[in-house]
Amino acid sequence: MGGVWQTILQGDAVSRSVAILLLAMSVASWVVILWKGWLLRRAWKDVQTATAGFWQAGGLDEAQQRLRTFDPRRLVLPLIEAARTIEQAPAHTLAAAGDRSQQLTRVLRDALHRVLHRLQYGQVLLATVGSTAPFVGLLGTVWGIYHALTEIGVDGKFRIEQVSGPVGEALVMTAAGLAVAIPAVLAYNVLGRQISRIEADLEGFARDLRELLLHDGGSK
Repeated sequence: MGGVWQTILQGDAVSRSVAILLLAMSVASWVVILWKGWLLRRAWKDVQTATAGFWQAGGLDEAQQRLRTFDPRRLVLPLIEAARTIEQAPAHTLAAAGDRSQQLTRVLRDALHRVLHRLQYGQVLLATVGSTAPFVGLLGTVWGIYHALTEIGVDGKFRIEQVSGPVGEALVMTAAGLAVAIPAVLAYNVLGRQISRIEADLEGFARDLRELLLHDGGSK
């Protein structure tokens, strides 16, 4: 590892800039990976606990009170709060327009989108790192090869010591770009699958909640 850093530090400003950029991308992606891995694991458990607690409640008031304990990350509770806002919607406004079914669909959809936006936070960064890191490494590779060719062209003679440094730098940059991109791509796919599973559970709960409120009129 020390030899890798020595090779990088011996490069010029462009090579060092590429190395620093790859390091920053790697640190940022690993922070997101570890944080989202923990968050999504807890979120899935919270959704299961919260929905089970909701259906065991005797009414909406009791269910809403339970979810303040069972849903600390507020994944299910916003759906219930949104559904109950139609009861306080001012008359003669667009918010109160349409029948109860349309109002419930609108508020539940909007609440669900806000929850999913929080769950998907960081996915764009992982996708960006996974797609761009190899090209950043390739930039360092091309720059290293350019240095090697420049060294040969200075005196027109080829000596291994002239090109060993720049070529070694180029190979290091290629490997670094792949080392940064591969974990980000894998994490993006794995975390995306976990988000999809939570999303399916929340959508199912939203549909069930809508049907419940339509049939009993939101009775407590």
